[in-house]
Amino acid sequence: MFSSGRAYLIVTSKLLFIMQLLVYFCRYMYNKYSFHMKKYITLFLLAVFMTGLLTSCKKKPPQTPILPPEESMVIDFSNFETGKSADFISFNKGVENSNWEFAALVAGYWRTILTATCVVPVYAFKLAAEQTPVWLKDEEVFQWSYSASVLTVTYKARLVGQIRTSDVLWKLYITKEGTGGFAEFLWVEGTSKSDGTSGQWTLYHSYTYQEKLLQIDWTKTSAGIGTVKYTYIRDKNDARVTDPFKNSYIEYGKTTGNYNAFYGIHYYNGQAFSDVDVEWSTTGLNGRVMAQLWFQDTPAGWHCWNGNLANITCP
Repeated sequence: MFSSGRAYLIVTSKLLFIMQLLVYFCRYMYNKYSFHMKKYITLFLLAVFMTGLLTSCKKKPPQTPILPPEESMVIDFSNFETGKSADFISFNKGVENSNWEFAALVAGYWRTILTATCVVPVYAFKLAAEQTPVWLKDEEVFQWSYSASVLTVTYKARLVGQIRTSDVLWKLYITKEGTGGFAEFLWVEGTSKSDGTSGQWTLYHSYTYQEKLLQIDWTKTSAGIGTVKYTYIRDKNDARVTDPFKNSYIEYGKTTGNYNAFYGIHYYNGQAFSDVDVEWSTTGLNGRVMAQLWFQDTPAGWHCWNGNLANITCP
């Protein structure tokens, strides 16, 4: 045991002696150089150090943000498609399917707005999911760039996504090419939670009237879209007078039960604001509507239709 311990001390002492010799040698070689040479060596070592530091600290692109689903901009009107315009003056109560037609007419207000002003940006946003974004490191944003054709007209779309602390900021820019073309402008902007479960959009009217038209609030569940709410927020109409439809809204959602879809509507009907509730089955097509101002019933009650859209006594 004593011999092993003594051998260990001898080896350790030799290693320390060799290391000390190396230190003395390095000092000797460094002292041999002139002052200017020492300066160059110091600068060189500093440059090597900084290069390594910058390389190790170089910011890598973050993970691509979750795109909100296209349904976040769209309300389903498919159960209420009708050839009638939203004209309540000439609408007749009491006809065979008047309950369903009234619900369809109210929904038609909103379908008209979507069709007239929002088709291009909504379709352009839908196409973003098919594209691969690029990371713009200077701006620190992701960008999707692509073309969208609507009714033989070509548009250029540029979607920008900026990751923030708890959400993602989105901006959709559109350019129209050809006859009647226009320069790039911001058509849609909004935010979504980082996990993609909810968000809000603001849609602008058009290139001619670059003013807020719709606010869309949406939520998403594991089963799909939970709710989508359109709120009309335009201050003035095209005639540049106060828009009476402002603050009208329609909220759409899916639920469980015999009636698995619903609208909650508050809108200006041309004479006054009115509240309308609609519930229906997306498979059986039967449903019901409640609108106290329209039906003049107190208290407000449900007015139903069957799978053939004909009026029935509510069960």
